[in-house]
Amino acid sequence: MRIYILIISFLCCLFSIQAQTYEELVDKSFDYLEKDDLQAAKESLKAAMHKEPANPSNFLLLNNLGTIQRRLGEKEDAILSYTAALSLNPKSIIALEGRASLYSEMNKPDKAINDYTALLHLQPTNADALYSRGILYVQQKNFLEAEADFEKMLEQNEKSVRARKGYAILENMRGNQDEAERIYNYLISEVPKNLSLYIGRAEVYFMKGKNARALADINKVLTSSEKPDAYLFVLRGKVKLAQYEKVEAAKDFQIAKEMGYDPVIIEDLMKMCQ
Repeated sequence: MRIYILIISFLCCLFSIQAQTYEELVDKSFDYLEKDDLQAAKESLKAAMHKEPANPSNFLLLNNLGTIQRRLGEKEDAILSYTAALSLNPKSIIALEGRASLYSEMNKPDKAINDYTALLHLQPTNADALYSRGILYVQQKNFLEAEADFEKMLEQNEKSVRARKGYAILENMRGNQDEAERIYNYLISEVPKNLSLYIGRAEVYFMKGKNARALADINKVLTSSEKPDAYLFVLRGKVKLAQYEKVEAAKDFQIAKEMGYDPVIIEDLMKMCQ
């Protein structure tokens, strides 16, 4: 009897979805999003596109679907959705930005850079894309290209905090820790509530062996009202390792792992705590 009830419930749900119009299904997806029911929102968008596969608005739905899948941790599916959206509208800034940032998150910098470059062909002064591409160039040690992106940001806004922060990250990677520290000190004096600046300065302090100062900046961020990023615990663990506090370092690395940090990196760090 229970099986029959489940079958009937499933069929009723199926008929209900089929009876709804494209617009109703799209509206439903927004309702589900407001309730933070991502799975239901995803299914509602899929049902809408299945109902009208040729609807010109589907590129917007595909972009929304990609964002939902990303939040659900379905990264490969999200890439497919963003790609499908771009096949319908190759000049979609939202889809390019979404896929680029996801590629970056998935540690696929070359693909991310390609998308940011395509976006910048459409919007040459897009500060978000310039900063994100610049940081990726820094990570690849393509310092001249990174500097060009940060300089273009400053040309648009000479007071840009992100552009100067980009320069600080760049100088730190170049090995110019004194210059990086100077930039961070200046920025923190200008915008003391920007917690990301303290994280950047802590990295510089760590590189310079100023571990007490690094911990002070890290702990300032950790005691703030904002939810800390897993990387912050990795950084603090590294500082503690440098201070030969292996037990405390291991605790921080474990916290980072539980928060979703790359387990392979954590495993290597844990070996140093033995």
